[in-house]
Amino acid sequence: MVAAHTLSVSSFNLILFGARLRGADTDALLTAVGVTAEQLKDPDGRIPIPVVQQLWREAIDATNDAHLSLHLCELINPVAVGVLAYVMMHCPTLGKAFEKLCQYQDIVCEGVVTEGVHLADNGFALRLHIISPDIIYPDHALNSELSIYQAAMRALTGLHVIAREVHFEYPRPLDTTEHARIFAPARLVFDAPVTQMILDADWLQTPVLNANPALFPLFEQHANDLMAKLRQPSLSARVKQEILSLLKGEEPTLALVADRLAMGVRTLQLHLKDEGVTYQQLLDEVRRELAVRHLREPHLSTTDIAYLLGFSEPSVFFRSFKRWTGQTPGAYRTVAA
Repeated sequence: MVAAHTLSVSSFNLILFGARLRGADTDALLTAVGVTAEQLKDPDGRIPIPVVQQLWREAIDATNDAHLSLHLCELINPVAVGVLAYVMMHCPTLGKAFEKLCQYQDIVCEGVVTEGVHLADNGFALRLHIISPDIIYPDHALNSELSIYQAAMRALTGLHVIAREVHFEYPRPLDTTEHARIFAPARLVFDAPVTQMILDADWLQTPVLNANPALFPLFEQHANDLMAKLRQPSLSARVKQEILSLLKGEEPTLALVADRLAMGVRTLQLHLKDEGVTYQQLLDEVRRELAVRHLREPHLSTTDIAYLLGFSEPSVFFRSFKRWTGQTPGAYRTVAA
């Protein structure tokens, strides 16, 4: 099984912050998605995209704001998305900032690819391609990225940058009032073959305000270091991969996983501590992610899922799932159906 794509902790925190400004209890949201406050202290840390997708659902329910992903650009600082924002802030022009956005997209979100395409009619398109199968709410991912991109262009240049057109791959919603307001005066196209924001190419030459050429290489080096780290699986990712391969009807022990990694138990525990996690947390993450997936498969009973995840009794699975998500497996299955 391929390890899940991830979102930066900085971006995860922005969703939480936006939800809080809309009246949500962020502690309750964290409990519902199984994330601890400790995990959010490292701005360069990563959150699995399945957890982010769950956060979108919980946040929208908690705020009663169906357009929260569109409103995020108005609730947060659009140039506060971690190191990538700092790289873009010190580029000489908007076009160069777009180039770096496409180059370092994975730092923010590994599940979406952004590319810049020059068009024949003096146009320029920022295109978004979803590559993660874990993104089950594509409208939230696409809305938030496009609206934040637009807000970032304006913040970087100090000008009211506007798009000619904004295309969305997903079907036209019943209510497009907020889409029209956020992206005005752009022409909106739904059910499009590709998600993109089309601008006049002349905007690419616009200088970035307060760009400091001396700071640019410092932030770019940090960005390159983060990209290199993303390309190499962490010990946590390797442990989760071993848990996945061993999770066949019984709980994989720490000793067994340590043996598979050719490490002592104590050594493995110490290295995981350095990464800010415990073996139990990783086991819970794998079980939670698999439980959510299995609950979308109607042919599996909750008892079947409990044993597939290595729980000794279904009741232990039920209690664990309630602790992870705030819902029973049956209630979650009903909502997700």
